[in-house]
Amino acid sequence: MFMLRNLFGKVWSDPQASELAQIQNGALYLVRQDQIRSSRECIYLAAMASIRRTSQEFHYELAISRVFDRGEVLDEDEDDDSERSFLIDEQLEFRQSTYEGQPSFVWRDSAGDVFEFVANGATKATVDFFEVNYLKAAFERKYHRTSEDVSDSELEELRYTPGRPIEPASHTRAIKEKSANEELVSSFQKFTSPAAPSPSRPARPGNTSVFDRGEVLSEEPAELYLWNLQEGRFVGEGVVNAQLVDTDDFIYAVWMLAKEADGKGGYNTILAHRVSADINARWSKVHLSFTWNNFTQTGTETWCLKFEEAGGYQRFQDRMNICVWETLNQMKWGKIKEDDQAYAISSWQDGDIEMEDAEAEDELEQERAKQEDEEDEDDIDDEVMTAYDEEESDDEERVAMKSAKGITNSHLAVGHTVDRSFVVRGSKIGVFKHTDDDKIKYASTINKIATPKGEVFTPKKVMLHDRDHTMLLMDDKNPNSLFRMDLERGKVVEEWKIDENRSLVEIAPDSKFAQLTGQQTLVGTSHNALFRIDPRQSGDKIVDSETKQYVTKNQFSTVTTTQNGRVAVGSNKGELRLFDTIGKNAKTALPAIGDPILGLDTTKDGRWIVATTKTYLMVVDTLIGAGRYSGQLGFDRNFPADSKPIPKRLQLRPEHVAYMGSEVSFTPARFNTGPDQDETTIVTSSGPFVIAWDFKKVQKGKLDKYEIKQYADKIIEDQFKFGNDKNIVVALSNDVLSINKKSLQRPTRASLSTPTKLLRSKSDIVDSRY
Repeated sequence: MFMLRNLFGKVWSDPQASELAQIQNGALYLVRQDQIRSSRECIYLAAMASIRRTSQEFHYELAISRVFDRGEVLDEDEDDDSERSFLIDEQLEFRQSTYEGQPSFVWRDSAGDVFEFVANGATKATVDFFEVNYLKAAFERKYHRTSEDVSDSELEELRYTPGRPIEPASHTRAIKEKSANEELVSSFQKFTSPAAPSPSRPARPGNTSVFDRGEVLSEEPAELYLWNLQEGRFVGEGVVNAQLVDTDDFIYAVWMLAKEADGKGGYNTILAHRVSADINARWSKVHLSFTWNNFTQTGTETWCLKFEEAGGYQRFQDRMNICVWETLNQMKWGKIKEDDQAYAISSWQDGDIEMEDAEAEDELEQERAKQEDEEDEDDIDDEVMTAYDEEESDDEERVAMKSAKGITNSHLAVGHTVDRSFVVRGSKIGVFKHTDDDKIKYASTINKIATPKGEVFTPKKVMLHDRDHTMLLMDDKNPNSLFRMDLERGKVVEEWKIDENRSLVEIAPDSKFAQLTGQQTLVGTSHNALFRIDPRQSGDKIVDSETKQYVTKNQFSTVTTTQNGRVAVGSNKGELRLFDTIGKNAKTALPAIGDPILGLDTTKDGRWIVATTKTYLMVVDTLIGAGRYSGQLGFDRNFPADSKPIPKRLQLRPEHVAYMGSEVSFTPARFNTGPDQDETTIVTSSGPFVIAWDFKKVQKGKLDKYEIKQYADKIIEDQFKFGNDKNIVVALSNDVLSINKKSLQRPTRASLSTPTKLLRSKSDIVDSRY
């Protein structure tokens, strides 16, 4: 068989030849373990197998591509699963076989799944030639040298033999000649010379020797990949030792390193990234992979580590999550209770499960949705009406509202009983009316927001109240007070003294739809208390009988209410508390899983909560599913200790973030809402992007299906028009828009990136790793 390897030697030695061997007619199957002939799933009924080069020297991949019928194209709503690729390595256990009289190849990927490619109608010579080329690729990966002069016996040693132990390629590499990659690593090491620390980033160690002195918290062999922005796929960067290292240079400062064998028994550090929540980590138990973002001055990179075995993946994930937790909380993991540790760990592990697509909707529902899309097509106005209509350029107040130097929009409030939206801009409030064709038009400006004593201020929080007749405002300079503005007069008419000993952190309506009524009371929090506010009281407005004061510093950060007045409170520690009544202990207290909670919203019945953190959303089901109180909500009864709800984590894929070009920073997420409306969508934003999740899909476990739309300016806040699940009001830094939800698109390179976001040169990438 090995004599065939010399027939097409020119192809192998030609560096311009990307395809080295190919079988054009076949089918790909997933074979259930231990049931090779009795349980098979067809992945591609018509497929082509190829052995091809990667961008990394001595690394090749086995690619199985779906073959489309003439005229067949991938549906826009389907995931692009038209190819499966596998890095060629001796550990794939690749070998010839047969299936129903047809020649085939069988292999096992790093997750343990067994695949079989059946080469329909292929001759013995074709199959042998393909296998020889596979063995040559495996030889180059293992020994890191050319296979042009490899002997037959050396190839024979790489043929799969059941029971023979296989040593990882990273442990058997020969000493390499100096390559272009080594030159890049050399330039990278020069780049790490000490420099003035950026005010937005921590100072970094001056050279790799700092890492050598640090404590290695975890070390596992893995393959390193970089997302290629132009090609839209991960490109292999080599086999590395992935490490987590505590350098002791900063409090809870941990670095993630990738070290490549230097061929002399040592390692070169080729990548060093600071561990934090901002890296937008994403774990895949299916692929044993860890994907994250690295943000540099020249752009955003997406990196991926694929671990050799499940044990290494799990050890690295556990240690990484603890490092992130310690970084966020500035305390050691061992200081929290074991039950809280167990809950945090279970939430991390749940977050990495790649859910199977839920059952498709029935044909009738799909047809109805299609008809609705067609009916609404004309309503989608991509050039949406901006609030600052240029036709009104003679309106001096409007022009002043927009052009004030250094001042941008900061808050948004959407009316409940009136078709108005209010946008805070410095010490002014812009008032915008909603037109009959679902657009927004500038109406007026409320100038010089000031206390009753005449002190001008910029509100840090606004909330509509009392059937939208008034607006409540919070002021940083007066943290113990709340101000009531009469919107008809456009003037602050009252100051409510809350409590001299409590600084107001957040407010919420008495119940989810209280703003539709004349309800006067509302809910407020300080950093460690939850209370009812009644403005009709004389003196301090806190109702003492409806106050829950905590001795410890709970760092409450946000609060929301349900339709029946149940209350959810989030904290900067990442804790979530659910109350049925204000003034008593929380019925449910979910331990912190690390990240500060920036915003909360609930469905009107309280069954679901969406909590916003900087880099992901947590969706919590409050229904108690087991025990004595099964069927009730966590607002009314406590969850059994062993069955607390595990949040579903919604986050952006790191490769999408690479096209977006900036760190993820979500604004508070909200459901669409209305007394007679079911919640169907969760909307938030990050930078200039509006992002929406289909809530029904989230409930079914489809967590990474979202739609997105980019604008030319940063988005300050967005929320659905009240009682409407189609139109979203968006406040940009310098504009206000009304957009149709259907104008959002699936995230693709075209919808996310701009022409300037191109892949940098290889040397730039290496330099930016540190």
